[in-house]
Amino acid sequence: NMGLRCSTIVGGMDMMEQAKELMRKPHVIVATPGRLMDHLEHTKGFSLRALKFLVMDEADRLLDMEFGPALDKILQIIPRERTTYLFSATLTSKIEKLQRASLVDPAKVAVDRKNATVDTLIQSLMVVPDGYKNTYLIYLLNEYIGKSTIIFTRTCAHAQRTALLARILGFSAIPLHGQLSQAQRLGALNKFKSGEKSILVATDVAARGLDIPSVDLVINYDIPTDSKAYIHRVGRTARAGRSGKSVSLVTQYDLELILRIEKVIEKKLPKDTPNKNEILALHNSVDRATAEAVTKVKEFHNRRKK
Repeated sequence: NMGLRCSTIVGGMDMMEQAKELMRKPHVIVATPGRLMDHLEHTKGFSLRALKFLVMDEADRLLDMEFGPALDKILQIIPRERTTYLFSATLTSKIEKLQRASLVDPAKVAVDRKNATVDTLIQSLMVVPDGYKNTYLIYLLNEYIGKSTIIFTRTCAHAQRTALLARILGFSAIPLHGQLSQAQRLGALNKFKSGEKSILVATDVAARGLDIPSVDLVINYDIPTDSKAYIHRVGRTARAGRSGKSVSLVTQYDLELILRIEKVIEKKLPKDTPNKNEILALHNSVDRATAEAVTKVKEFHNRRKK
């Protein structure tokens, strides 16, 4: 709308089409470090010599091992005379190292205390007995039926199976994880954003960078091992002054992780107490649906292998 030519340069998309876009000299390039480096090395005539502004969003994540080497190369290639911005909801000492490495006379602007969650977010946990996690999840989905919900799992396999379980039991769910192609991820995201699907079952690939205004509920099906990932996950709801709720399903194996999270957010998570009779009434049908979901996932993987 401002008349700027923009180009999105990410993996999983056609390199030649991206090269054509870059030849049109876009004003703004939005890129992942690895694919940007690919173009710097292989696309004839493309350079960043005229770069004026470098913005690193989710700066702490960009310093992870997978991005580090590409980022180091990019920092060596681009002009030293530039304006650099680093953005992140969670600050780490790694970011301070990056500031020393790439910034001149940096200024730090903090809009809130370190690692805070917003006041409009209602956070709680549910203590789950062994073997009942799926039943508690379905109980929650019944309680918040029709609400826009993101369920976070630890692995791609969990995300796939949990989305399938929810669908078998009649919920409008779709998975989003790293084993999907870029087109499949965008498709899942668009279906969730448009309201065609009310439940997104995702790994931490969806914990950052998603601004979906209408997310009502975040469920931590698996508790994240990294406390800061919790802040990014629950930050998908209660955005820009809106209210929202997050519920974490806590088993006996997650107590240490929850204590760590509470220490980081400087807040004790209150316990939600579900209706035990409703949980027991659901358990058998959820168990049968879980077994069906596991079988279907196995069949799908076997077909792919063949």
